[in-house]
Amino acid sequence: MSRVLVVGAHPDDEILGVGGTLAQHVRDGDEVHAVVVADGATSRYSGDMVSVLADSAARAAKVLGLASLRMEGLPDQRLDALPLVEVTQAIEAIVDEVRPRFVYTHFPGDVNADHGVVAKATWVATRPYVAPFLHRFAVFETPSSTEWAWPTGGTAFAPCLFVDITATLEQKLAAMDCYGSELRPYPHPRSGQALRERAAGWGSMVGRAAVEAFQVLREVS
Repeated sequence: MSRVLVVGAHPDDEILGVGGTLAQHVRDGDEVHAVVVADGATSRYSGDMVSVLADSAARAAKVLGLASLRMEGLPDQRLDALPLVEVTQAIEAIVDEVRPRFVYTHFPGDVNADHGVVAKATWVATRPYVAPFLHRFAVFETPSSTEWAWPTGGTAFAPCLFVDITATLEQKLAAMDCYGSELRPYPHPRSGQALRERAAGWGSMVGRAAVEAFQVLREVS
């Protein structure tokens, strides 16, 4: 049994890029934990949407069979206004508690600035002499963010790890259905049909029916 940690910036990020893989880890007997750093609501919604999204996240975690879900509640779309050390320390405390063998987080070049902050903070929080128990650090794409990244600078999502999620794709889509406020009509990337097509597209590259793709930034074996 291995421990797995996914660090997402907003509620639903833990499903969009890595939900099928997390469900497969659970099926393999691993203990999977999730942390959502920002509230995902205060920059876009009013009223009680923070609690609505937190409830959606809890229901999605149950669908996937996660061992724990932590909502840090930092300000949505304002993580770059915080000292990076503040975000890093919040993540580092969880890393120290969970002691994961596998960590998944955002591709740092995403168009969404919060994703980049979370990726960088997670990278710092899992540096080798702080987290010697970590064997793999991999970043995932987030549909509606990774593909819209700034097109210059020589950086692009370049996956080298392809996880077969044929057996867990429906579970991933069911978890995403818990986020009614975040789903969009097709052909938006956050529609159920588009997520299914994306999994098939990556799968066609490696001879599988459905795949999630990752870029491995560090691996120790």
